[in-house]
Amino acid sequence: MQNKPKYNFFKNSKYAIDGLITAIKTESSFRLELFCAIFIVAGIIYIDTSLTNKLILLITGILVLIVELLNSSIENIVDLCTKEIHPLAKNAKDIGSTAVMFTIGLHFVCWVFILFDLG
Repeated sequence: MQNKPKYNFFKNSKYAIDGLITAIKTESSFRLELFCAIFIVAGIIYIDTSLTNKLILLITGILVLIVELLNSSIENIVDLCTKEIHPLAKNAKDIGSTAVMFTIGLHFVCWVFILFDLG
């Protein structure tokens, strides 16, 4: 027997909104990145570059938020499974943090390439 309810667009949308609210309330890193996103979007609108470049910056910026949410999910699952300090639990959390770091790095490199016209 599966623990999976039948798909319902409205219920699933509510679950997604509940997840977003939970992330905003409980995840300080996500709140900080969401706050930074306000200025990033303003910068994207302001800079004089092609629509393609603006989309690249927007997509990589949103990708930072997505990866942070996935990292927070990993951390919550690990905390649910064990409260002990275990090497595998630490590895899971560290690897999730690395994914966030790489995504922020990618976003930063895109800004550098676009601002300094290195492409």
